[in-house]
Amino acid sequence: MSHIVTSEPRRQRRGRWQLLILVLVAVGPMILATGMYRFNFWVPDSRSYHGLLIANGQSRDDLGVRSDERRWQLLVSAPLGCAEDCQYLVYLARQIQMGLGRDAYRASHALATGLPPVDEYAEKLKREYPQLQRYPLDEVRYRRVMPGLDAPLLWIVDPHGNLVLRYDGRVNGKHLLNDLRQLLKLSNIG
Repeated sequence: MSHIVTSEPRRQRRGRWQLLILVLVAVGPMILATGMYRFNFWVPDSRSYHGLLIANGQSRDDLGVRSDERRWQLLVSAPLGCAEDCQYLVYLARQIQMGLGRDAYRASHALATGLPPVDEYAEKLKREYPQLQRYPLDEVRYRRVMPGLDAPLLWIVDPHGNLVLRYDGRVNGKHLLNDLRQLLKLSNIG
């Protein structure tokens, strides 16, 4: 009898340790992840995208562009009209869309300007960029989102109209194409 009495507390301790280990295995990763997020430790400094991530919930409409496009969009915004930097970004947006190959149908390219393009460039757009969507840019709304920034920018916009990534006129086309391909690969929309 004494043998049974002494082994019972040992079994209970062993069972408690097993339960504790099981709980730690199940709940431990959640506690660790919450701590990493909340206290910003062990968070990698590297990133896999090249543009500036827009993670504040802003939309194309907040930018001052009204559109009902339901595909991924490469949107060039130029509040002061489409000069040389803007023209390069429009060209790049078209090249990136064509560079998507079989996924090209999932994206479009567009230009939103505060001032209409000069006649010569407007003719070039009609002739060489037949699929380019053109929108007026509401400068008041644009200035609220981008105060003091007059340079043309290229935006990746998701099918719901949310701004995802932003690039300036010095963007490397290969980096932009890789970013868009990655987004299309991960996306179930558009």
